[in-house]
Parts: sequence; structure tokens; C-alpha cells
Amino acid sequence: MDLTNLSATQLLDQLKSGDLSAVDCNEFFLKRIQAHQSLNAFVDVGENGSGSLAKSAELARTRAAAIDAGEIKGPLAGLPVAIKDGICAAGVETTASSRMLERFVPSYDATCVAQLNQAAAINVGKTNMDEFAMGSSTENSYFGPSLNPFNTGHVPGGSSGGSATAVAAGLAPIALGSDTGGSIRQPASFCGITGLKPTYGRVSRFGLIAFASSLDQIGPMAWTAEDCALAMNYISGHDVNDSTSAKEDVPDFTQGISDSLAGLKIGVYPQFFADGIDPAVETAVRDAIKVYEELGAEIVEIDLPHTASAVATYYVIAPCEASSNLSRYDGVRYTHRAEADSLDQMYMNTRGEGFGAEVKRRIVLGTYALSSGYYDAYYLQASKVRRMIKHDFDQAFQKVDVILGPTTPTTAFKLGQHTADPMAMYLADIYTVSANLAGIPAISLPCGMSEGLPIGLHLQGRSFDEATLLKAAHQYQQATQWHKQRPSMDQEVSA
Repeated sequence: MDLTNLSATQLLDQLKSGDLSAVDCNEFFLKRIQAHQSLNAFVDVGENGSGSLAKSAELARTRAAAIDAGEIKGPLAGLPVAIKDGICAAGVETTASSRMLERFVPSYDATCVAQLNQAAAINVGKTNMDEFAMGSSTENSYFGPSLNPFNTGHVPGGSSGGSATAVAAGLAPIALGSDTGGSIRQPASFCGITGLKPTYGRVSRFGLIAFASSLDQIGPMAWTAEDCALAMNYISGHDVNDSTSAKEDVPDFTQGISDSLAGLKIGVYPQFFADGIDPAVETAVRDAIKVYEELGAEIVEIDLPHTASAVATYYVIAPCEASSNLSRYDGVRYTHRAEADSLDQMYMNTRGEGFGAEVKRRIVLGTYALSSGYYDAYYLQASKVRRMIKHDFDQAFQKVDVILGPTTPTTAFKLGQHTADPMAMYLADIYTVSANLAGIPAISLPCGMSEGLPIGLHLQGRSFDEATLLKAAHQYQQATQWHKQRPSMDQEVSA
């Protein structure tokens, strides 16, 4: 049986009915992961089969057997889930795809991982990512880039590129990613899957290796909005271990997902279609607007006057927070340590060897912006603009329920195309960073194809109203077939 055509929800139905055992289900995906290691979707620290991928497989097989024996029970019993390498999982190397954390094995689970474990889901491996989540292509990973399964000469996006590749290639039915400026939604767009960035504070960040603490958020990636809703039911909620975790009630996100969109007001900002957008992307998004009109939604033109400043604002705030967060990696405790004759030299050598070029670039940018004489001109000013961007969204959501646009200005670019041009790489997030700055939820879902590569549709919503986003995404997917597009894989695995 080929399980890759089944959504996570459909797989779970088979697991619950007994038509599929947890052992058979997970063995299928574990074999498929091994068969498609050339995609580099999963991090494998170690050699000769002794690395983190082998450890994850060993733990997954043990857990699946215990589930089939009735020793472990839960609402997600037996469902395979891939975990981004920046999210801690006890007993498995968690490196944030950096040499700095090579061989680091957490003694605890991130809260979202613990919640999935409590629901009896099964972690099948840690997925590749841009180092410390800094990047838009996964090319900044210490372990090499992941590949886009729709065209392996192209990037899968980033920083959660490994998670996107894993889902798109049928290596896992669902994956967790993290999103600081688009790192769930942009790779979801590039790989033709659905990815949700929840409201800031909806999902605990405890156990997430920090990049920019006021922007980071964990969320699900899957084929469908319905699968994302399923995952949200089990990873959301207040956590005393995270001071930024919101004390908001968690609804059942799968309830009401099939309700009519009649009367839903969808905002469209004309500048989303300004110079720089690929004509094929614009056409696909405008076609999606027509689908929503047919579904009963009302399209309303809105204004987001400070959106043009979002990328510049983000690339001041995020590096500043990264500079602070990454100062802890000095070689003294659990990180990579370089040889040196003095303590100061050890610090310098360790950070010089342990961090990649993009991480160093952002640390330098952030340190400069926070330095004496420059704080007011850069970080303080960016914080003020951030507040104005949030105000724009607050004003817009007084008129509309959802804001629609493209996820990215282009389809997935070629490997190496932007590695020598950081500005071009940063502009891949031009449509996504605003949601992180404003702290609002946003989702990307497939809405077309261009030259064999997927196109993503971006929906943004009110704070803590993921339910409306998921409903709007689900209804679109019921009316279209784009989320059913699958890459052509050379080697198949049978259950």
C-alpha cells in the first residue's frame, strides 16, 4: 500500500480503525526516508548508521510496537511526525543544523514535542534547516542543503526546508517547523504543501533553539489545512515554561472547518501585485481570489501603508535578537570547542569555526545595531516601525476577516542562485515578515504551478483566530486540486 497519497487525517483514520498498524505505518515512512536520503531532508549526525536518523528510527520502532501492544495510547496513536532540528527532542541530537551544536543531545523534550508524545504520535526524525533558522533556502545548513522534490535543482525554501521536503516527498505525513520571518510559509509555498504560522504565543517556544525570541513561532506543515488543524489541537496551549505563552483557550481547530465562507470578508492589498512579482504567481493568486468569490466571500481592497518597511524593519530586529541569543555559544559548556592557548582565543576560535557565514553576518549586523551610538538609530527606530505595522493590521482587521496575497514573489529559485547576494535572498520573505512583526497568524497553501514548481497563496488573520484561516484554507482546498499535486519520485516503497 502506498501511504504517500493519504493525508495525516486519513492515515490517522486507518490507524484508529485497525486497518493499519502503527508498526507498518512507521516502517513505511522510515524505509522511505532511507530510500530518499539524497534529498537531505533529515539531519543525520554521525557515521556508519550510528547517527541521529538511526536513533530516531530505533525509538520510533520501539514506540510503534508499544502502541500496537496497547502500552501507549492517545488520540494521535501511531501517527508519524517529523521534527525540525531546531526543536529539542530528548535523547536525539538537536543541532539547529550548525557545527556549533554538533553532538548536542537534549535531556528534555520541547513542550510541543512532549505534547505530541502525550498524544502518542511518533517522531520519525529531525529535519534539516538553515543554520539557527537563518536563511530562506536551507543552503545555510552545516549538513548541506535539502532539495526540492518537485525539482531537485531548486531550493525547498527555508529555514524549515527539510520539513517541507519531508512532507512534499512523502517521507512524513506531517512535520513541525518554526517561523521567524516566513520559515514555515515560504518553504511550504516552494514545496506545494500547507504551512501555518500560529499567533505569537499560541504554541509554546520552550525547547525551541532561539533565533529572534520576539518573532519565533512553532507551527505545523502538512498537505492540507485539515491536517494543520489536527496538529494545532495538540501543540497549542499555555505553558508555564514559556513566559511569552498566551493564556488563551484552545478551540478544536477541526470543528467548523467545513462551514460556509458566505459573508467572509477577504482583504486584498494592491501593492502585493507591484513590480517584482512573477506574472505566473500573480495570475495564480488572482485566480484564487475568483475561487473565493465563488465560495461566497466578499473581496475588499485594503491599505497597509507601512508594509514597504517590513523587510528593513525585520532585518534590524531579527539580527539584534540573534546577536543576544547566540552570545551563549562560547565553547565552555555544551557547544563545539576550538583549541586555543588562552580563554579569549578559545572564544574567538570556537565562534569562528562553529558558526557559518550567514549566522556570522547576522550576529555582526545585530551587534552593530545594538552598539553604543547606534541603538536609537536602528533598533529603537525599527521597534517604532514595527508598532506601526501592527497598527496597520489592526485597522485592516476592523474591515476584513482575512488578508490574501502571494506567499512569495516567485516560485522556488535554483540552488546557488542567491547565495552570493544576501539582499536577493532576504527579499524572498517580502510578503511573510509582516505577520511575524505583527504577531498574527498566517498560512500558505498551494494555488498553482509554474514550470513544474508550486505557487503558494498567503492568508493572514486576526490574532488567535487561526480557526478562520484554517476554514478559509480548507474550503479553498475543497474547491481546488492544487494541494493534491505530488512530485514524481524515482523510487517507491511499499508498506
